[in-house]
Amino acid sequence: MIIRFIENADWPAIMDIQAASYPSIEPESLTVMQNKAELGPQTSFVAEHHGKIIGYCLAHPWLFGTPPALAQQLSPCSQPDTLYLHDMALAPLARGQGLGQAFFHQLLQQCQQLQLGSISLVAIAGASSYWSTMGCEICPIDKDLSSYTTDACYMVRQL
Repeated sequence: MIIRFIENADWPAIMDIQAASYPSIEPESLTVMQNKAELGPQTSFVAEHHGKIIGYCLAHPWLFGTPPALAQQLSPCSQPDTLYLHDMALAPLARGQGLGQAFFHQLLQQCQQLQLGSISLVAIAGASSYWSTMGCEICPIDKDLSSYTTDACYMVRQL
């Protein structure tokens, strides 16, 4: 398995994995997904196994406590202080093999190189327990998370 930066030819597989991973919410558009990768070209990547994309991770520098709404296109953040993990999803065949941990480890390294103080994310669909195993903690914020699922919560891993 290889973890590498996203290439244009990867997008159909990324969109298929997104659709399969989130059946209870409206998938984000290709334009929105590409926007997130453009904001964080060094922090957005795919996992490839035998020539097939089996997972992706989209993260970008952002402002702590202000997660963007789903389906929102963004402009670059001028003074970021957190690495916002927009989305990480794995194909069913890739689950349970440590790929999520490998992605997160890579994010931690990039976060340190970018001199950002934390990784933040919005956990949905019961994923907060998974993110807790990665050292993330629920962090109350004043931002409305209603564009996500009803159980959405903001989580942070301080560095």
